[in-house]
Amino acid sequence: MSASEQWLLIDDDAAFLEVLTRALGRKDIKAKSAQTHAEALSALNEQAFRNCVLDLNLAGESGLQLLPELHALQPDLNVLVLTGYGSIATAVEAMRRGAINYLCKPVTVSQLLSGFEALTKIPDLRPEPPSVEEMEWEHIQRVLNENEGNVSATARALHMHRRTLQRKLQKHSRWRN
Repeated sequence: MSASEQWLLIDDDAAFLEVLTRALGRKDIKAKSAQTHAEALSALNEQAFRNCVLDLNLAGESGLQLLPELHALQPDLNVLVLTGYGSIATAVEAMRRGAINYLCKPVTVSQLLSGFEALTKIPDLRPEPPSVEEMEWEHIQRVLNENEGNVSATARALHMHRRTLQRKLQKHSRWRN
């Protein structure tokens, strides 16, 4: 994160905004606060931001409704949604509407930074291909999953004796633990 970055913080809790602004300042990140839908849109019209932290509940209004408007004004804005009322449904909807991450309160500044850094990190690739044993294990797991954990049906699908499959599963579980 560069010191020249400016973040937009959108939350209806003034105390939370003040604490977060100070904490980001200690990391050399400047932040502008907005407590309402209108203040957020006004801030976006005044200047460009790289990152935005958006509360899901803005004094009774949904932050999800604001999300597309934020992207309409600044398409490259990285929006991380914060909420005290996390659910899988709202997380999926936030991502569908363009959020890059979704975190549940309380969060630390380090967690926020990590939430944005996930965008820039490329996962490490393995230097060598998987072994035959690893590929076999992955295939067994996939077929076992397709058969909803039924060992007999999995053995039939793999054209393998059930006891042989059970030994492989048992051996691998001992090796993993």
